[in-house]
Amino acid sequence: MLIVFFVALLVLLFISVPIASSLSLATIAGIWMHDSLPLQIVPQRIFVALNSFPLMAIPFFILAGNLMSAGGMSQRLVNFAGALVGHRTGGLAMVAIITSMFFAAISGSGAATTAAIGSILIPAMVARGYHPEYASANQAISGALGVIIPPSIPMILYGVAAEVSIGDMFLAGILPGLLITLSLLVSAYIIAKKRGYHGMEKRSYSDVGKSFKEAILAIVMPVIVLGGIYSGVFTPTEASVVAVVYSFVVGFLVYREISLKQLMETLRDSALASSVIMIVIGAAGLFGFFVSITGVPDMVYDFVSGMVTNKYMFLIMVNILLLLAGMFLDGGAAILIFVPLLFSTAVNLGIDPIHFGTIMVVNLAIGLVTPPVGIDLFVVAQISRLSISKIARAAVPLIILLFVDVLVISFIPSLSTWIPSLMK
Repeated sequence: MLIVFFVALLVLLFISVPIASSLSLATIAGIWMHDSLPLQIVPQRIFVALNSFPLMAIPFFILAGNLMSAGGMSQRLVNFAGALVGHRTGGLAMVAIITSMFFAAISGSGAATTAAIGSILIPAMVARGYHPEYASANQAISGALGVIIPPSIPMILYGVAAEVSIGDMFLAGILPGLLITLSLLVSAYIIAKKRGYHGMEKRSYSDVGKSFKEAILAIVMPVIVLGGIYSGVFTPTEASVVAVVYSFVVGFLVYREISLKQLMETLRDSALASSVIMIVIGAAGLFGFFVSITGVPDMVYDFVSGMVTNKYMFLIMVNILLLLAGMFLDGGAAILIFVPLLFSTAVNLGIDPIHFGTIMVVNLAIGLVTPPVGIDLFVVAQISRLSISKIARAAVPLIILLFVDVLVISFIPSLSTWIPSLMK
């Protein structure tokens, strides 16, 4: 039964059947061959997987990010970051990184961050003499911060799948996100120094102040949302609704850059993106139920126990596995697939659940920029009109840097657990 199940899943994925359909069809085949599981369990388990209050945060954070982009907040963040660091060597590359970090604190999505900031900065970088391949690769890598800096949609999925606090997961992403941001800024400076990417004209203090004043409403937004969560004023799900209301009020009533037509398009695009994620969640819930009831996690633990002698070897194995999975699977789908398989083993080996979740999310963030399925690569390719292969080659040094960051995060648990422990 299990052999048929896994073979069917691998074959379906190999022939490019959509993730949700692959998970559903393979699981239905396994349930059909099971002695005591009726097929009626299929719709029941899909409903159970979707019947979760925290999951409501996903469509709201997606909508908030889209409203933020349509409402002109992303342009104002770019202007402010440009006033701060645009004059330095590699300044525009640094602006892309810093602005992506700010935007990630609301969107929760790598693709949304890449699209919103890349559409502004990739043409600007090319106009300043940056190689188009590097400009695209830098933005794609920076966009990956969208799933690491809280709030993060993959962290919400991990929190639901592993039954751990989503608020703790958000806190756990702060230091790893800052570590990756700092490493990218250093790399941008080194590459710019080597290739002669000069900065723009230095802005006066009055210009910096003016750009800060224009961007203040966008900068304050993550403070309100995340501050409300950590102070206990509202839950992560309620915070997502606050983010939507705030984005709408600022974009529609204050900045007045969202027309009724844009609003309807934003609602439509957000609904489509949310529905795709929810379909995958339902299918993954059915998959998780089946692997759990058939004892697959115990089999994985027994197998791993016979191969590794400590948790550090296990973490190395998990990092390699997730990096490979990220090349072929969407990050959210990968989390929902691998949490039922690996979570119990990680806990039994003494790995903190919050730390393990951070490792999973950061690993799968790299998957956003690794072919053949790296979605951030496709987004920047549409903006720059370059081939995926050219951008991927330019991204290799930055991907290696991210992998080094992953190893640091993996073997220094306090990077993930220290801030959550302060809030206990």
